[in-house]
Amino acid sequence: MTYEADCADARGGTGELSSGPRGLLRNLSPERLRNPSKITQLPSGNPGDDTEAWSLSNTFKVTELIEGQEQNHQHWLKLSFSRRDAQPTESEKEIYNQVNVVLKDAEGILEDLQSYRGAGHEIREAIQHPADEKLQEKAWGAVVPLVGKLKKFYEFSQRLEAALRGLLGALTSTPYSPTQHLEREQALAKQFAEILHFTLRFDELKMTNPAIQNDFSYYRRTLSRMRINNVPAEGENEVNNELANRMSLFYAEATPMLKTLSDATTKFVSENKNLPIENTTDCLSTMASVCRVMLETPEYRSRFTNEETVSFCLRVMVGVIILYDHVHPVGAFAKTSKIDMKGCIKVLKDQPPNSVEGLLNALRYTTKHLNDETTSKQIRSMLQ
Repeated sequence: MTYEADCADARGGTGELSSGPRGLLRNLSPERLRNPSKITQLPSGNPGDDTEAWSLSNTFKVTELIEGQEQNHQHWLKLSFSRRDAQPTESEKEIYNQVNVVLKDAEGILEDLQSYRGAGHEIREAIQHPADEKLQEKAWGAVVPLVGKLKKFYEFSQRLEAALRGLLGALTSTPYSPTQHLEREQALAKQFAEILHFTLRFDELKMTNPAIQNDFSYYRRTLSRMRINNVPAEGENEVNNELANRMSLFYAEATPMLKTLSDATTKFVSENKNLPIENTTDCLSTMASVCRVMLETPEYRSRFTNEETVSFCLRVMVGVIILYDHVHPVGAFAKTSKIDMKGCIKVLKDQPPNSVEGLLNALRYTTKHLNDETTSKQIRSMLQ
C-alpha cells in the first residue's frame, strides 16, 4: 500500500532548516511540548504540491526543534525521519541493508495476514462427523497450508526482532546521545518507525482474526492424535513439536509482534549493562513526543490530507510508548516519565473510535506499568 506524505519539506530542498513557511516547530520548550496551545509564530502557508507525491510507506519526515536537557545544559535537537530518497551514510549502510531485507517482506506478510480466512468450516464439519474419514482428510488438508502461513509469520517475527536489536544498537551507542543519533542516522530512524508501524498493523489484524488460534489449536490436537495412533502426519515435517510449542506461545498473545519487540528491547538493555538505560529510553520518548505534537497541533494536523499519515504517526507513537514502558524502571505512566501520557492518550481519544480501539487496547493490555500504584487515577480512567 502506498501512502501519500502530508508533511511539508522542512529543509526546502537545501539540506538545511528552512526559515520560511516550510519550517516546522520552532522554539519548543518542554512546557510548550506539553502545551501546544502556547506555541506561537507557527509557519503559515500550505504544503507544496511536491509533498503530495511522497510515499509514506517509505517516508516519515518530521523535522522538529526540541529544547532538551542533557548534562544540565539546554540545547536544540533536530529530529528527522528521512525522505524516501534519503540514502544511508557509510556508517549506517551495514545495519540499514540488513534491516531493509526484512522490511521488503513486511508488506507481503500483511497482505497474507489480511487475506487469511481460516478453515473454520472444514474444522466444524470434521468435529461434527468424527467417523467420516473424508471430512477428516478435508479438514487436515485445509489446515496444513494455513499452518505453513502461520509458521511464515512467526519466523518473520524472529527476523524483525533481530532487525530491531540491530537498530537499537546503532541508535543508542556512545559517544552520541540518542537524539543526536536520530538526527545523524536518519535512514535508520526511518526504519525504526517503519518496524513499529508494521508491528501495530500486524497485531491489529491478528486481534480481529480468531481463525488463527482456532486453526492452530486444531492442527496441534489432530497431530497429537495421529502420533498416538501411529498415523503418518503430512504437516509434521514443516512444523515439528518444538516449533509448534513456540508458535503456540506466540499466537496466544493478544499482540504477538509487540510482545516480541518488547521482549527484544528489554533483553537488549539487560545485555548492554555498560550502556546507560537513558540512551534507549530517551530515544523512545523523543519519538513519542514528536508524533504527539504533530498530531495534536492543529497547524500541522491540518496539513495531513491522507488519514494514513495520521495512522502511521499514531502507530509509531503507541509502539514507542509500549517499548519505553517495558524498558524504563518505572515505566511510561509514572509522573517522572518523559512521555506525556495524558497528551498521548488524548490524541488517541480524539480520533474516530473505530480507528484507534486496537491501539488503545495495546496500551491497556501490552504495557507493563499501567496498573502500578505510581499511575495516576486520571490516566487509568482515560484508558478505561
